Amino acid sequence: MVAASSPGGSMKSLAIQILTGRWFMFFASLLIMSTAGATYMFGIYSEDIKQALGYDQTTINLLSFFKDLGGNVGVLGGLINEVTPPWVVLFIGAILNFFGYFMIWLAVTKRISEPQVWHMCLYICIGANSQSFANTGSLVTCVKNFPESRGVVLGVLKGYVGLSGAIITQLFHALYGEDTKSLILMIGWLPAAISFAFLRTIRIMKVQRQINELKVFYNFLYISLGLATFLMVAIIINKLSGFTQSEFGGSAAVVIVLLLLPIIVVFLEEKKLWTDKQVALNDPAPINVVTEEPNSKDDDEDSMEEEKGVETPSCWTTMFNPPERGDDYTILQALFSVDMLILFVASICGLGGTLTAIDNLGQIGISLGYPRKSISTFVSLVSIWNYFGRVVSGVVSEIFLIKYKFPRPVMLTMILFLSCAGHLLIAFNLPGGLYVASVIIGFCFGAQWPLLFAIISEIFGLKYYSTLYNFGSVASPIGSYLLNVRVAGYLYDVEADRQNKLLGIIRKKGEDLSCIGTSCFKLSFIIITAVTFFGVLVSTVLVIRTRKFYKSDIYKKFREKALAAEMEMAAPASARSTVAEEKKDDVKVK
Repeated sequence: MVAASSPGGSMKSLAIQILTGRWFMFFASLLIMSTAGATYMFGIYSEDIKQALGYDQTTINLLSFFKDLGGNVGVLGGLINEVTPPWVVLFIGAILNFFGYFMIWLAVTKRISEPQVWHMCLYICIGANSQSFANTGSLVTCVKNFPESRGVVLGVLKGYVGLSGAIITQLFHALYGEDTKSLILMIGWLPAAISFAFLRTIRIMKVQRQINELKVFYNFLYISLGLATFLMVAIIINKLSGFTQSEFGGSAAVVIVLLLLPIIVVFLEEKKLWTDKQVALNDPAPINVVTEEPNSKDDDEDSMEEEKGVETPSCWTTMFNPPERGDDYTILQALFSVDMLILFVASICGLGGTLTAIDNLGQIGISLGYPRKSISTFVSLVSIWNYFGRVVSGVVSEIFLIKYKFPRPVMLTMILFLSCAGHLLIAFNLPGGLYVASVIIGFCFGAQWPLLFAIISEIFGLKYYSTLYNFGSVASPIGSYLLNVRVAGYLYDVEADRQNKLLGIIRKKGEDLSCIGTSCFKLSFIIITAVTFFGVLVSTVLVIRTRKFYKSDIYKKFREKALAAEMEMAAPASARSTVAEEKKDDVKVK
């Protein structure tokens, strides 16, 4: 019999259960993700960089490319995460975040001598690269801790990344008013501070199957929907009447409350688990707990002895001989597979086009005659609908996959097709079309990420997911460079030069190059629409190749592992003791 615990001891054990449980770890990940999308706010402060340093649009888009390169090339973070605990990855990310954006802030505010263009490219690449470290350390860890709910996990966490632009915008206006240069400083210190706060909370934990796991995630989802709805209402009111700084302060306070509200869900769930554990500990049935340890240890020793004589083939010799879809691929097997190539090309077309629109929102709005105040509205709309896209694609695709075996590649193809409409709205400048385009592009950009990462985890397995996850992200900067720098930036400057020559304006060194009118981005977004439609066709090939795989039960092996663990824990104590004694006898005979 276990003696009853004192009230103080019970409260202490409950507090430990909450702070060390899976659900508190997920809550910490939500907070980290809610400030991990600073790269999507480039449209707000890009004009400050352009004016302060006298850059033309090609240079601004070059900076944007290096931002996207840093934000999405997280292979280094993935490899580090393969051999270190997640807190190491989060620590490195926090340092990179603060250094990169702090140096940009010093340059824009003239606190240091004017840096060369390659210095600014390096600073923004380093600062943005912290986002991939945060994603790897936090999001990948959550997927491994909740493998059967990965679609919902990706949807909710990526949803908070999508909302982060609107969240930071509200906090920024409350603290700094309209001083957009201070926004650069804020996105330097805020994400770093939150990552430092939860360094030891984010960790790989033993997978425990809960019957109500999906319902708990829905509770987190409902709270995030409330946060997104509030932000949307705040944006609309601000657009109609305008907020004072004190009113932004009240709005920011509500945002903070809604960000912390999921802790109630964490408390209720962990209290249930703690109560069940207390009941089990006080169960009068005799349970020999000690016999569990030698059991697993002997099993490990036996398996190690059996594996000593088996020579593992080199990954170089097996990279063109991949296993069945859904099994654990090696890194090379995944990278050289046709499925990864198809997924990569489709993502370059889709992400590159939508990211070009997002990064150029400031210049697009000004060229089409929208007031400068509307730029933050566009960015906030993109941020909120970015959230809706991530949540819908993650959660809905999970429901459709489980209930109807609806393949995720089909949904990815549909999202790519929808984004073509947003690009055409920008190209032809319909009245008020940029508001609608911001909604469509934000939704489509956000929806692609959970689908991309979920498809990678399902086809190639979870063993090397940290690295493969970050390899999939590389599609974004490649698409951004091709469509943003080489197409949109170049054509914008060509049109701006043409307009200046017609007006007889000679651009002096250090002056920014501006373009006014529909023609500034029209040809660019017609090209982007064509490229995105090509991505639709490529994605259709993946749909055809994987249709048989998605008709099968792709989560079967995870359920079997969890069920085996439950059966082992639920086995009668006498049976466990008998098995342990038999193992000891076998060891003595050997």
